Amino acid sequence: MMAAVKGKNTKPELIVRSALHRRGFRFRLHRKDLPGKPDLVFTGRSAVIFVHGCFWHGHDCHLFRWPKSREDFWRDKIAKNIERDRRQYHTLAENGWRIGVVWECALKGKTRLPFDSVADQCAMWLKSDTKILEVRGDEARATV
Repeated sequence: MMAAVKGKNTKPELIVRSALHRRGFRFRLHRKDLPGKPDLVFTGRSAVIFVHGCFWHGHDCHLFRWPKSREDFWRDKIAKNIERDRRQYHTLAENGWRIGVVWECALKGKTRLPFDSVADQCAMWLKSDTKILEVRGDEARATV
């Protein structure tokens, strides 16, 4: 079953790519020479965007649940993913890259944001000089 899990060109990634392209942004995909092979690379703006799955990157939201089987394996794997993400962000920042992360929970599930809101946040960030962007689901929507 795990062989079916994609690492790139996922549905959330395609949604973000399409929205930014429609807004006039041009980018490169999955540059292998950058730490973490960011999903979107905006070279002229010194910015990268990762579209992260909440489970695989251990995000604290309703989409993340610890598996009931092989608990030690999963805790170790996800902890390593989180640590690898931190190292990659640090290296990118040291090399002058601005880093954006769009979490899966912002695009699906009970905490999803309006689609245009996610795209607008990314677009405004790309036009700014702000170093970090994090787009996560709206937890207030989960309780409604």
